[in-house]
Amino acid sequence: MNIVWIILKHGERKEMAKNIFVAATRQNDGKTSLCLGLIQLLKKKRSIGFIKPVGQRYFIVKSCKIDEDALVMSRICGLKTSLEYMSPIAIERGFTEKYILKHKPSNLSEKIKQAYQEVSRTKEIVVVEGTGHAGVGSVFGLSNAYVAKLLNSKVLLVASGGIGRPIDEILLNKALFENVGVELLGVVINKVMPEKYNKINRLVRKRLAEENIDTFGVIPYKEILIAPTMEQVAEELDLEILSGEGWISNTVEQIIVGAMEPHEALRYIKDRSLVITPGDREDIILTTISTHFADKDSGRRISGMILTGNITPHKSIVNIIKKSEIPVLISSKDTYTIASNVHDLVVKLRPGDKKKADIITDLVEEHVDIDRLLEQIC
Repeated sequence: MNIVWIILKHGERKEMAKNIFVAATRQNDGKTSLCLGLIQLLKKKRSIGFIKPVGQRYFIVKSCKIDEDALVMSRICGLKTSLEYMSPIAIERGFTEKYILKHKPSNLSEKIKQAYQEVSRTKEIVVVEGTGHAGVGSVFGLSNAYVAKLLNSKVLLVASGGIGRPIDEILLNKALFENVGVELLGVVINKVMPEKYNKINRLVRKRLAEENIDTFGVIPYKEILIAPTMEQVAEELDLEILSGEGWISNTVEQIIVGAMEPHEALRYIKDRSLVITPGDREDIILTTISTHFADKDSGRRISGMILTGNITPHKSIVNIIKKSEIPVLISSKDTYTIASNVHDLVVKLRPGDKKKADIITDLVEEHVDIDRLLEQIC
């Protein structure tokens, strides 16, 4: 193995960290999940750092814009590097327009390099999370291909399950990365439907091998990983919490629109259901609470309710709701609109999603060849 050293003060030597840049062929392919799984598994073998050079969805932490994925890696993986270095640039609304109109920040690349130096200090491997496919960020001069080159990184590409489209997109991204001198380490195919797993696993590996592209893993689809919590629903849709804050982390696995008679509703309300109904449908509200209590001992529980139309039930009903341990949200919108909004939510991994993180780590451990990947990185 070739070893490259950097010279520190007083003649001290330090081996440079090896970088793995995780990019994706498109949004929501599972890039963040793969990064998390890699870090959790690689840190058992090496000292690991993480950086997301360019972020788009961020929180304000101690007056700094911190990408949400950096928060996830910091809190779930227990990484100790300062968040400002793990997330050096977060693109706020209007940034692209300002950039195009000649208000070009001149120090973006330098800021990324300085942050990387801090992240990689004492680390053997740094996982670098991109912001999408090879060309994302080109509009303001920080494409994934450019940033991977800037940080001297090899690329691991993630694509969603399928055959034709993923392979086409992988080859396109490979060409873009190689055009700037960045090596494609290989790919991971994610979110493969279980009934198609064997076929896709066999055919994708065969076709990519013909293009000299290594397939490090094929990961099956797990529905629970795209299931939102009631807290996410409340935050993303900007809904008021009426009660049940202590159970706001409940996961939603099914949506029920309470527009039928109560006895009909009983046929559809199942474990982890979110019931959406107008706030004046007290019959549906009470039926939902009754189902929750009746099935509590069997482990079946209602995830939550959303009361629509900006209608708060009678105070006697509200008192019952507050005793039910069911998180209940209030919306000013109509039932159909809210049901559609919840259905269309894009669920991202969040800092508090420890259960999902464990599932992801198990999936990566089972389906990705970590040892072979580690050999290729080093």
